[in-house]
Amino acid sequence: MLIRDTTTAKHETVLVMQGGGALGAYECGVYKTLEKYGIDFDIVAGTSIGAVNAAIIAGSRDKSSAKTLEEFWYLLAERITPSFFDDNVRAIFSSMIVSLYGNKNAFEPVWRYPASLFNYYSIFSNYTRIPPHLYDVKPLEDTLSKFVDFDRINKQYKSGIATNSNSSNKAERVSPRLIMTCTDIQRSESVTFDSDHMELDVGHVIACTGFPFYGLAWKRIDDMYLWDGSLLSNTPLREVIDASPKNHKRVYIVNLFPKFQRELPTNMFDIWHRARDIIHTDKTDHNIHMSKIVSRYLRVMRRMHDLLSNVHMDERMEGTFIQIEKEYHKLATDRGAIIEEITKVERKEDVRYVFEDADFSLATIQKLIKQGEDDAEKILQEKK
Repeated sequence: MLIRDTTTAKHETVLVMQGGGALGAYECGVYKTLEKYGIDFDIVAGTSIGAVNAAIIAGSRDKSSAKTLEEFWYLLAERITPSFFDDNVRAIFSSMIVSLYGNKNAFEPVWRYPASLFNYYSIFSNYTRIPPHLYDVKPLEDTLSKFVDFDRINKQYKSGIATNSNSSNKAERVSPRLIMTCTDIQRSESVTFDSDHMELDVGHVIACTGFPFYGLAWKRIDDMYLWDGSLLSNTPLREVIDASPKNHKRVYIVNLFPKFQRELPTNMFDIWHRARDIIHTDKTDHNIHMSKIVSRYLRVMRRMHDLLSNVHMDERMEGTFIQIEKEYHKLATDRGAIIEEITKVERKEDVRYVFEDADFSLATIQKLIKQGEDDAEKILQEKK
């Protein structure tokens, strides 16, 4: 009879990062602390700017991924906005600069040609050759090519180490497994890019960043036209579980959008801000709850299995038991991943501004990185 070896289930440490534009600098700070504590990740996953951060961590050209990630964020920081502005004024000023002139290392406006802005709002856009978006992300593509070693990311796939067994042996890996998500525009479906099952390049990262409400361009890969993955899920934990369903997990989630806010909005901008937070905040509680339920079911099934395996059966009952055991074995090993532990680091807000995710000013980037470091430090100290 088939007896599941319950001691062979592998364990993975997973980092999940959200989308949030300039707020991704907070994720950089969180990761700096995680690296300082010596936490090695088997999987790094993200969407939108979280996918960018994940790609830099997985494909860092430096031994310290945190150092590379911080260098990237300081390169993205704009240095026009005066640092002596208070947080709210700085956010407004910086986001206006970015909306008008773009970010030379991330995105540039297409309205360098006057007709393009008219085309963006025009009912005649189908009859012109001007792009339908506001910003081109070619600068980000060029920047990432300097920061991310895709040969390193793809080594597992090319060498055959990354197999259907979902190997998580750290000795075999030179970098974490990279999982990124985006949205198929035409099918309204989530699309997952997984370094264990395909060769990735900078185009796959860019495909995860095209946020339509800010006018960022979509990306075509094969026969798919792709937008930002946050349109369907801004915390791609479910996609990680689907991609690696066998291995138990210890998960770290960085939540860029506060889940709780006591004060009610007082004006339309506050309303938009809070609604945006609710749309993009972490919603993985259901995934975690279901993981616990599955874990309980499997424990009960294992006890029933062990009990029945010691009962004398006639030939007919034994044949039935063998068929049931095959199904149990398949469920327990192929879809038996359990979230054993989850650690959430959540950004708090002192000042609320609806376009805070477009504030790339140097002072704000520095503040976000420091805030991420401090919040992660506090959480990890509490876990001790």
